[in-house]
Amino acid sequence: MRRTLLAALLAFTASPALAQDRPTLYPTRDVAVTYRITGSQARQAGPMQSLTIAWLAAAQTMRMDMAGMGYMIADHRNQRGFMVVEQARMIMDVPMQQALQQYGPTESATYRRTGTDTVAGLSCTVWSFEDRGNNGTACVTNEGVMLRAQGGAQGQSGGMEATQVAFGAQDPARFARPQGYQSMQVPGGGQMPVVRPPAGAVTK
Repeated sequence: MRRTLLAALLAFTASPALAQDRPTLYPTRDVAVTYRITGSQARQAGPMQSLTIAWLAAAQTMRMDMAGMGYMIADHRNQRGFMVVEQARMIMDVPMQQALQQYGPTESATYRRTGTDTVAGLSCTVWSFEDRGNNGTACVTNEGVMLRAQGGAQGQSGGMEATQVAFGAQDPARFARPQGYQSMQVPGGGQMPVVRPPAGAVTK
């Protein structure tokens, strides 16, 4: 599921040069969105049946909290990020450029508007994409908030859908690199790791 979701998300957040008619997923104001995992692999998500993504809009920085695991910070403006495993007090830099090369769209990727919908009480435009055998859709508001994303690749599918959207100022400290954590090395090949929840983790 990590691969299919990542492919869907990166397809809609890559360089605008790849597609002029496409949504922007950088919200215009601070927001925190809670999502539920959907799709054929939702059963395999384990404790991570939901996640929360918060945006510090002015800095184009995202924080993704994964229930029972930790969180990930993605600084889109500076193309850098890190993952934090809180219970183990470990931190690992995320190779965003390598992730884009592996999962992101190519110049042949196609995008098109397919309609409108309402998710979590908000109106959004539905976009579809297709690239290298990967395909999916995303519903995005006019303010750049993604409310739903679904993607498929290599016979697998995954998705996420907003259940709660809260606009309001975010604390910049929650997006800063934590101090006193042990550094982890990126696994061979530069791919982002699959972080498994600790035993006994409780889902929100």
